[in-house]
Amino acid sequence: MYAVILGKNTELSEAEFLSFAKRFEIKIRIIEKGNNWILLESPKTLERYFRWLGGSLKLVRIIGEGEEALEELEYSKLFTVSLYGKNDWKLWRKLGSEIKRRFKEEGSAKFFKPAKTYAMPAELILKGFPEVKDFVFLFREDGSFLVGETVRVTDPFELKKLDVERPVQKPILSIPPRLARIMVNLTEVRKGSFLDPFCGIGTIVQEFVLQGLTAYGSDRDEGQIRDAKKNLAWLRKEFRLKNSAHLEVCDARRLKRCFRQRFDAIVTEPYLGKPLKRHPSRGEAIKLANELDRFYYSVFESFAEVLKRNRKVVFVFPAYKLSGGGIYRKERKWLGKLGFEVLGRYLDYEERHRVVRDIHVLRYRG
Repeated sequence: MYAVILGKNTELSEAEFLSFAKRFEIKIRIIEKGNNWILLESPKTLERYFRWLGGSLKLVRIIGEGEEALEELEYSKLFTVSLYGKNDWKLWRKLGSEIKRRFKEEGSAKFFKPAKTYAMPAELILKGFPEVKDFVFLFREDGSFLVGETVRVTDPFELKKLDVERPVQKPILSIPPRLARIMVNLTEVRKGSFLDPFCGIGTIVQEFVLQGLTAYGSDRDEGQIRDAKKNLAWLRKEFRLKNSAHLEVCDARRLKRCFRQRFDAIVTEPYLGKPLKRHPSRGEAIKLANELDRFYYSVFESFAEVLKRNRKVVFVFPAYKLSGGGIYRKERKWLGKLGFEVLGRYLDYEERHRVVRDIHVLRYRG
């Protein structure tokens, strides 16, 4: 039995994990859900593929329930304790001391905790593996708890490297590598040809290449394509990859002119409009969305010409944080008229953002 610790956007993280399981053909059975974790049954192959998740933090092997489970913990000279569902220093100290006491028969043990942190971050776990064990406590609302041990974490160092060490960086304009990975998983497609028709400097395309997919990218800006090629050359060298991507200067509204084949998936974040200096009113947000939709309509007409039937598009539409509070998310009935069925929608944003990512997962019915 395992538990998956979800990232800060729990709705998006859970959706990604379920799609990821289908994508890698891992048969899972959900048993229980907490505020930021999922308890499930799964074959051990989950451990092998866990690194390809973008929105989950840890994979925990469940050992048991309640204090009795502490007897089953495997001795470690160095360990830490992660609490989920509780932020309680006294409880953290009590549990750590109890584990240390039970380990005493096998040898001395030490445990540690960063200040104001009740769940060990992946960075510290990776620096300590395998010498340091991360013992995890998952608390339910009734106060009962599950006990486990972290066996895998997603690698924040790799994701940071993909972002800040590549030769061309555009932090404000480019999508985070972690989100690119999430969006690829949302397709549920494991093998095939993937296209990003608004590739920019290549963040999503580099994720295609890293995962060994047949990668294509395009952008109508020739300079962006040059920058994407520089980043892909760096990626191949740094990660010792043999495969690369086919990149074209192409308008996303005329993809059929640039690509002769049909694709298994399209994953992209398009132009989301000019940066906003303030939060818009509802009326202003509606106007902004309608103006962009005239462009997006032509883009999806183009998608229909190059996407295989019953395959998916993962597409970021803009939503808007309003001056009066709340978020405006437009319903787009025209997608259905073009043959695209909306399977899921997930918001992703930081508090400082005025334009919000409204991630759509769509199936092309044809």
